[in-house]
Amino acid sequence: MGYQLLTTVILILHFGFLAYLAVGGFLAWRWPRTIWLHLSAATWGVLVVAANLSCPLTVAEHWSRRRAGQVGFDDGFVDRYLSGVIYPERYAWLAQLALAAVVAVSWAGVVRAARRRRRRSPLR
Repeated sequence: MGYQLLTTVILILHFGFLAYLAVGGFLAWRWPRTIWLHLSAATWGVLVVAANLSCPLTVAEHWSRRRAGQVGFDDGFVDRYLSGVIYPERYAWLAQLALAAVVAVSWAGVVRAARRRRRRSPLR
């Protein structure tokens, strides 16, 4: 029971991380200091995909599943829960491109908001 709960918590954290990866740049429009957290998350996301790294959350999920008496999976989180569910597997590249475009738009908005704040700053 405890490891099943842990697995569920890890899955929620993983989904949360991916959601933050998609919208964290937009949150930085309102809270500009959070852009550094989002840059870190985006860098990690790119490294996991480009360098084929194992995500610690995926490793933890597999470990907790095995401890709960379940079968671990060979697939990573995205391959298991998103590819073929949210988008067809053959369009994974398109999903990655769309996510990159969303992040780029959010970062452009962060830059624009920062310029706007500088223009309005009474210290200039």
